[in-house]
Amino acid sequence: MRIAIGSDHRGVAARQRLMGLLQKLGHEIVDCGSHGEEAVDYPDIAADVARRVSEGTVDRGILLCCTGVGMAIAANKLPGVRAATCHDEVTAEMSRRHNDLNVLCLSAEMIGPEVQDKLIQTWLTTQFEGGRHARRVAKIAALEPDCSDAN
Repeated sequence: MRIAIGSDHRGVAARQRLMGLLQKLGHEIVDCGSHGEEAVDYPDIAADVARRVSEGTVDRGILLCCTGVGMAIAANKLPGVRAATCHDEVTAEMSRRHNDLNVLCLSAEMIGPEVQDKLIQTWLTTQFEGGRHARRVAKIAALEPDCSDAN
């Protein structure tokens, strides 16, 4: 799988560690930064990762910030992106099974490395169930504004 990963300045260390895990699991990584301790605006990083998911140049995205919440809010502004913050294996699994989540947002500071690893592994290996859930995901997509009228 091709996965874009990004973090704000508070998630740099976690992102770098998780890139190693993803590579070890056999995934291709697109590193969207940030790359230092200097403060950055998380919406910029979220937009970069989410745009790649939206355009289909990557299969999925992972975002990290202090809580993961701001990243999810920003990422969900792009068409076709379904981003959520997960804090446990149940939400990581159900986000895939029922919502076909394509951008996982994690707290870089409120959950430890072992939990982050388990969440990512669960999220990457859980398949979307389809069926009644596909109908619901389609209804979510139908709520997105038609950007083609803007030109």
